[in-house]
Amino acid sequence: MIRFVARRCAPLVSAAFGALALVGAMTAFDAQAQAAWKPEKPVTLVVPYAPGGGTDAQSRAVARELQRLWGQTVIVDNTSGADGLIGTRKVIEAKPDGYTLLVQLPSLTLLKHLPTFKGTDPVTQLVPVSAFSSLPGIFVANAKLPLKTAAEAARYCKTTPCSFGTTENIARLQGQMWKADNGLDNLVIANYKGGGQLITDLVANNVNVAIMGITAVMPHYKSGALRILATAGKKRSSVTPEVPSAAEAGIAGFDSTTWYGIFAPKGTPDPIVQGIAAAVHQAVSSDEVKKAFSSLGAEAIGNTPSEFAALVREEGERMGALVKRFPIE
Repeated sequence: MIRFVARRCAPLVSAAFGALALVGAMTAFDAQAQAAWKPEKPVTLVVPYAPGGGTDAQSRAVARELQRLWGQTVIVDNTSGADGLIGTRKVIEAKPDGYTLLVQLPSLTLLKHLPTFKGTDPVTQLVPVSAFSSLPGIFVANAKLPLKTAAEAARYCKTTPCSFGTTENIARLQGQMWKADNGLDNLVIANYKGGGQLITDLVANNVNVAIMGITAVMPHYKSGALRILATAGKKRSSVTPEVPSAAEAGIAGFDSTTWYGIFAPKGTPDPIVQGIAAAVHQAVSSDEVKKAFSSLGAEAIGNTPSEFAALVREEGERMGALVKRFPIE
């Protein structure tokens, strides 16, 4: 009788313990955040890109919430130039005390591959703290073109002169891969300095297709001027669930989303790194930050330093393989 009851109750007991473990983990994280390192003076968050873009907007949303949590001013410092290298070096050279932090993207892993780069790989001079959000890249086309899928775009550009717009190095590599994999010998890769001009030319059909972030595209997608052919990754984006993923669309090499994360200078003590990560986790869990991210098409992450470090390593390996095949010029 006792054995029978135990067997019947086992799933319930297991579920109960699972729920308690989850609650316990959340409580432990909250307790850690409350007892964690907190700054005693203003913190500078270096964003190595120009103000006004999606990276800047997300960084400022996180900075506002960190300021509220810490009770200290968090200054967003836009130090742009050299594909993000100038601002990145500013943080690398800063004192590793938690008061100077960096926001970077997967393009950080490409800096060492730039033909003009000299010195030590910046990735090795930084400590990953936490990725605060992810944003799906998209494969987009002018809606006037006679195509509705990525496969149709490849067939169209094989028989008709086409141009492929990009705004940063990862998209350029992905464009080169799409060109090579589909035998599009006459496809022109058009490299833009910013998303604003690329969007203008896409809407005007001066450039036909592009890979770029979703934020700037959404208003024109909703108006019908642009058509999203696929979103990056193995699953569909919650922002555009009606659009197939790159895996579904059969686009090779377009299988990751863009993360946005915080780094500290190498040598920053682990208790400080863990304290900042706990604060970032709290920040991105707030309604204010979630609302700001949602308006940009981004999703909150707030992972641990070890999880973020693994993400950076994976991205570095993937980008390294792409650069071997398509060297950056």
